[in-house]
Amino acid sequence: MRRIRRIIRYFMMLATGVFLLSGFSVAGQGYRMYREAIEATSLEEMVSSVRQKENFTELEDIPVVYQNAVVSVEDHRFYHHIGIDFIAIGRAALHDIQAGSFVEGGSTITQQLAKNLYFTQEKELTRKVAEVFVAFDLEKNYTKDEILELYMNSIYYGDGYYTVSEASQGYFGKEPEEMSEYESTLLAGIPNAPSKYAPTKSQELAEKRQRQVLRRLEACGYFSQEEVETVSAQMMVME
Repeated sequence: MRRIRRIIRYFMMLATGVFLLSGFSVAGQGYRMYREAIEATSLEEMVSSVRQKENFTELEDIPVVYQNAVVSVEDHRFYHHIGIDFIAIGRAALHDIQAGSFVEGGSTITQQLAKNLYFTQEKELTRKVAEVFVAFDLEKNYTKDEILELYMNSIYYGDGYYTVSEASQGYFGKEPEEMSEYESTLLAGIPNAPSKYAPTKSQELAEKRQRQVLRRLEACGYFSQEEVETVSAQMMVME
C-alpha cells in the first residue's frame, strides 16, 4: 500500500512538473508574439489608426446608457481591474474544464481591444498570453475612458460595421448621440455574436439578447427596475 502511494505521489509530481513546464513554454511563446507585434507596429500607431477612422466617435458623444450597457454585459469590473480579471479567468477556466474544450475566455474589455488591435480571433493560449501583455500596456498608457472609447470604435457590430457610429447609422439611421435607451441596449448586445444578434439577422434573437443586457444593467446598479420595465415596454411596442 505504501509503495502504491509513493508511485501515485511520483506521478502527481511528474504531472505537476509537466504542467508548469508547459505553462512556462506557453508564456514564453506568448511574450515573443507580443514583442513581435508591438515591434512591427507600436501601440501608439495602432491607437492612432483607430482614432483616425472616418467614423470615429469620441466618448462624450456616445450615450452614457450605451457605455453602461457595454460595461455591464462585457466586463462589469472594467473600472476596477488592471487589464485582466482574475475572477472572470477562474470562472472561464472552470467552464472550459467542464465543457472539455476552450469555450470561454474570460477576456476583459481591455483584452478584447488588444486582440482587435493586434491579433486574430482564434482561441489559442499563446495568443491569449500575448493579448494580456498588450492589455497591460494599454492600461499603463491610456485611461479607462480612452480604452472604452477605442473599444467601441474597433469592435465588430455585424453587417460590416466596425465602429459605434457605423452601427448606429446602419441599424437605426442616426448618430450615436441620438440613440434612445431602447437602441442603446439593443446595440450593446450585438458584438457578443453579431451573426446571431444583429437585428437584420433575427429581431427575435436581438431582443432576447437585449433582455440579458437589461438584466445586467439592473444587476450592476446602472438601471432601476422601473427603467428596465420602461425599455421592456418599448420592446413590446417594437414587436
